[in-house]
Amino acid sequence: MKKWVEPFILILSIIGISLLHYLTPLQLHFLHDIYQRLYYLPIILAAFRYGFRGGLACSILVSIVYAPHILFQWGGELTLEMEKYLEILLYNIVGGITGFLSQKEQERSAQLRETARGLAESYEKLRSQSERIITIEEQLRRAERLSTLGEMAAVLAHEIRNPLGSIRGSAEILKDDYRPGDPKYEFMEIQIKETERLNRVVEDFLQMARPQPAELQLCSVQEELETIATLVAQDARKREILLVLEPPPAPVTVEADGEKLRQAFLNIIINALQATPPGGSVVISTRVVPGAGSEISFRDTGHGIKAENLGRIFEPFFTTKEEGTGLGLAITRKIIESHGGAMTVESEAGGGTTVKVRLPS
Repeated sequence: MKKWVEPFILILSIIGISLLHYLTPLQLHFLHDIYQRLYYLPIILAAFRYGFRGGLACSILVSIVYAPHILFQWGGELTLEMEKYLEILLYNIVGGITGFLSQKEQERSAQLRETARGLAESYEKLRSQSERIITIEEQLRRAERLSTLGEMAAVLAHEIRNPLGSIRGSAEILKDDYRPGDPKYEFMEIQIKETERLNRVVEDFLQMARPQPAELQLCSVQEELETIATLVAQDARKREILLVLEPPPAPVTVEADGEKLRQAFLNIIINALQATPPGGSVVISTRVVPGAGSEISFRDTGHGIKAENLGRIFEPFFTTKEEGTGLGLAITRKIIESHGGAMTVESEAGGGTTVKVRLPS
């Protein structure tokens, strides 16, 4: 409603009541008494709407338009019309007091709204700070775990890798004494293969724990993805999975260590292929997000991740695979974060998984 409408209605009501006074014969006293009381309605409404000044201004206006009726139509005899003059005084008292109380109530309401707004802002600040504290605590826990891993890695490097080399060397020497098809030859093959697998586990463990210096240079994200897609194309065909690398709308370049970036992408794609059943698909796409760098999305049609496991997939050694080490995603996120990026996973059981990597341009 426009600002001028309410004052116009109040003025119109005062004029209407006044016309009733002036046009009604004086012999109809009871009607004049009713009209006299009707003036309180616009006075009180003005007081509630506009406070002290509004109520007082309206009562003064009523007094001005009502006074000529007393003076000229009723004769202006003070002793006979004292009641009507007192009514004018009451108009002003009611308008002033009601307006004063209404104004105080309005000021109090404004203070309460301001207080509520301040409390809401304080709540938002506290919530933001609490989220920041939770994030910092999580980073500290991760740093503590990585510190522990670093200490263990030093022991593993000395106590496991050297004996593994000796075991593998001995197995290769012994294998030469047997021909393919001999059971002992097969046993030697198994021993060498398992030694290699254990060596890779130790290597992943060491890579997770030790610092990762990065040599940054401009890299084409699409070229890095094409390299990885070529490497895993044969594996995808064997698994009967459609691997799709969508071309970006525009060339996307980032400042990164190409080798480490390829390692991170390779870990993600291998996980997607392993989680996707035959006949499924893995789709890789890249786009530029204004103000947020580039986003690389890896979508698969696999079995998805259970809700209770989704929050733990980046924890070192957490895995749902029978032969998994639980280090792949942890290493991948560490690589992405070392480039100033972020990695998120969206998934639900039976609904596939989408991994999104954000990298600054």
